[in-house]
Order: sequence, then structure tokens, then C-alpha cells
Amino acid sequence: MASFSTPADGLGRGKLSYALAVLFGLNFMNFYDRQVIGAVGEKIKAEWQLSDGQLGSLTTAFVLLYALVGIPFGRLADTGTRRLVLSRGVAVWSAFTALSGAAGSFVTHFLCRMGVGVGEASLAPTANSLIADLFPPARRARAISVFMLGLPLGLGASYLISGLIAQATGGWRPALYVAAAPGFVLAILALFITEPPRTASSVPDGARHESTAQSIRAILQIPTMWWIIASGALMNLVMYSVGAFSTSFYIRYHGLDIDYANRYNALVFGVGGGIGIVVGGWFGDRAGRRGPSGRLQLATLGSLIAAPMLWLALEQIRGDARGFAGYLFVAVLAIYLYYSTVYAAIHDLVPASRRGMAMSVYFFVFYIFTAIGLVLFGRLSDAMAARALATGVSAAESRALGLHDAMYVMPLFCAALVVVLYVASRTAVRDIKRVALLAT
Repeated sequence: MASFSTPADGLGRGKLSYALAVLFGLNFMNFYDRQVIGAVGEKIKAEWQLSDGQLGSLTTAFVLLYALVGIPFGRLADTGTRRLVLSRGVAVWSAFTALSGAAGSFVTHFLCRMGVGVGEASLAPTANSLIADLFPPARRARAISVFMLGLPLGLGASYLISGLIAQATGGWRPALYVAAAPGFVLAILALFITEPPRTASSVPDGARHESTAQSIRAILQIPTMWWIIASGALMNLVMYSVGAFSTSFYIRYHGLDIDYANRYNALVFGVGGGIGIVVGGWFGDRAGRRGPSGRLQLATLGSLIAAPMLWLALEQIRGDARGFAGYLFVAVLAIYLYYSTVYAAIHDLVPASRRGMAMSVYFFVFYIFTAIGLVLFGRLSDAMAARALATGVSAAESRALGLHDAMYVMPLFCAALVVVLYVASRTAVRDIKRVALLAT
């Protein structure tokens, strides 16, 4: 991080590195926290006798509130004091994480996960707005990749640590208490981030004083944003479904215990995803030099590789957890090129005064889609399990087969993602020229 030079007036390298380090820490705990449920989901399912549809609804509760409150947080990111937004947000989500561990019923736990979503919705638009003001376009994808490294490393650590805690204690609640504690420390550290001046370039006349509705309309008038939003819906439906059910899949279909299932996930998402994020950041900036659509073309390539890898992962024979993990590792590495490249492309497309709102609109649409999709995926797994049960297999066997068969929708959605990102790369050139004209 020290290698980044600062374009922001009045910010030295030390302050810049501190800001990026804290933002990384926030994002690390953001994804660590949200993945605990996936890591210990089988324990929760057993305690409250849940169906896969109900288990999936716990993630739905999170993403639904995340989507709904994201718009006002996007406005705050564009107009408010961003370090205060970050500090309060992490304190809120950490408190609700602890409360979800203490929940005495499924309904209470469900409501607490909704509260977690409210707090975490503050992070993405605010952090991306800060990064866009701290780094110029030529180095922006690499800066975003440092921030987004929190995603795979947070997921990997959550799988590993939560799995170990669940195995050692025999329960799921301690894993949530452990997830809550670091957030309160980060809430204090966020208060010491130095607020950079907002980028003055690329701001159309009157944009600083426009209403929320006017800002949203202006963002949605950019055709490429529609394709990017659609890509986010497809990408996150794939990754959230895999994340929410992969531990259960290892346990049910490949016969692992919860500890070893989460070790595989820690390797796949932590190491594979981390490599993908770094590669996306480095080559995303290089691709951006060739033209405004270069970043999106790199994301398209990653998705093109990931789709058949997801399919091959599911084709591995029963009990071959290592083979499944190997193909999934490649798929995750490739698809994680998306984050550094596409997020940087949004900053290229949208004027500075609307970046926070643009990220919120992006998150709002794809999280609504993901929330609905996760419920439908859980119900699809239940339906496939019922069909298997009707053939005379045991209840445990039917749940394993049902989840396996349901997961074949993942490579299909990934194939659709390839098409959407390719179209976005084709429309991006015209749209970025339009933004440049508005700034003159």
C-alpha cells in the first residue's frame, strides 16, 4: 500500500496508507461477518429444524435490508462526512452480529441478520467514494483491489475460524461472538481517517446540489450502467449461492465434517479469490490503458473461464471433495477478476459527485435480485430433494442429491454473465466519451 502515491491535496503517503489499511480491515470484517452463517449453517439448520429455503432466507434477510438502505447511504457518501458514516456503520453491524448469536429463535435471528445488513450497507458506497477521491484513474483498480482483498480473505478466514469454533464447541453461537468483536475496534480506527477533498473534475453543473431522485435518474441514463447492474445481479447470485451452501454441499454430498468442509472453502475463497482480486487490480489498470472498455473485457474473460469450471466442479464423482474444490478454485479465481475491474469501470463512467450514489444503485438492484434468487435457490434444492426422496433414497441422501442438482443453475447464470459483460464492454466506449463531454 505504501507504493501508492497520493493525488489528493494535503494527504501524505502515511495518511493514504492508513486510510487504505482501515478500509481493507472494514471490508475484511464485512465479508467475514456475512459468511459466518454459511460456515455454520448446518448447525443452525439442525438446531431449529430448518429447510434449505429457510436457511437461504437468513442470507436473504441480510441482503434485502442491505439493498433497501443502500440508497440513503449512497447519498451520505456523496454529501456527508465519510469517516463518521463508516464508524457508525461498523458499530451497528457488529452489535447486531453479537445479538444474532444470542437469538433464542429463528425469527429473532432472522431480524438480527436484517440489522447486520443495515450496518454493512454503509461500507461499499462510502469506501468506494473515498478511494475514487484518493487515487487517479490510472491506479484506481489496484487501489480497489487492495480494498476488495478483504472479500476473499474475509471469506476464507470466516470459513476457517468459524468452522474450527463450531467443531470445537459443537455449536454455532460462539462463532458469531468472535465475528462481532473486531468491528468495535475498527469503528474507533475509522474516526482517524483523513477525509480527502472530493474530486472537482468530471462534475456537471448543478450536480453537487441535485436531489437523490435527480442523481439516480442521471446514473440510469448511462446505458452501460444498466448492463453493469445486470452483471452484478448475476455475479452475486452465483457467488452468494455458492457461499451460502458450499459448506453444506461438502458435508452432505462429499461426506466431510464441518471443519474440513470449511478448510476447503477457506482455500478456495481465501487463496483463489485473493489471487483473482490482485490479478484483476493489476491487469485491470493495464487493460484500462488500451481503452475505456478494457476493464470490462477482462471481467468478461474471467467469467468465460469460470462458467465451465463451475460445471466441471459439479461433475466430480461423489466423495471427490478435492476434485470439486480444485475446479471451484479456478472458477473463483477467474470470476473474482470482476470486482477490481467492474468497480473501477463504474468510477470511469460516473462523475465524481455521483459515485457513492452509483454504487448504491448498483448494489440496490443486484441485492434485490440476489435476495429473491437465494430464496428460490433454497426452494429449488428442497424440491430436488423431494424428487429424490420419491425414488426411495433416505432423507439424508435426498438432501445431498437435491442440493447437488440445484447447484447446476450456477454455471448457467455464469454463462449469462459472460454475455452481459461483453455487451457492457461494447457500450462503455460511447458512454465514457459522453461523461468527458459533460465535464467540458
